Amino acid sequence: MTQKKKSADRVAGAPSIENRRARHDYHILDRVEAGMVLTGSEVKSLRGGKGNLQDAYAILRDGEMWLLGAHISLYDQAGAYGHDDPTRTRKLLLHREEIVRLAGEISKAGLTVVPLRLYFKNGRAKIELGVCKGKKLHDKRDDLKKKDQKREMQHYAKGGRVKI
Repeated sequence: MTQKKKSADRVAGAPSIENRRARHDYHILDRVEAGMVLTGSEVKSLRGGKGNLQDAYAILRDGEMWLLGAHISLYDQAGAYGHDDPTRTRKLLLHREEIVRLAGEISKAGLTVVPLRLYFKNGRAKIELGVCKGKKLHDKRDDLKKKDQKREMQHYAKGGRVKI
């Protein structure tokens, strides 16, 4: 019996680490997939789901993209051979054309590069970067209002009671 092949970016046993706060705080204008330079203990820790992208961002330095502020917890079984700094600066692997395109978009006023998701694809750690523009407070309120309205409509469509 043949099994249905899973999507290339979803490997069984390899969790996806999401930055859900980014969708709340930013308008996402463009998305890019990049590789990362990691040590072995960082990969093992990520496979265990021990990562956090909440305060992370990417910068362009000397023609290369770097990820700052991403927290990858220490891997307990690595002992003295593991990585020392959980929030170290990590190099992102992108094609030259992608870096040039991102540099052009970043140079526009108010745009930044924020990691959206970290996942494994074909056994390699990948990170999804978003070119983002910060939301104002009224934009965040509008999004929450739309989300509540959508939830209520779905509730009523399923035969839920009408609130009085």
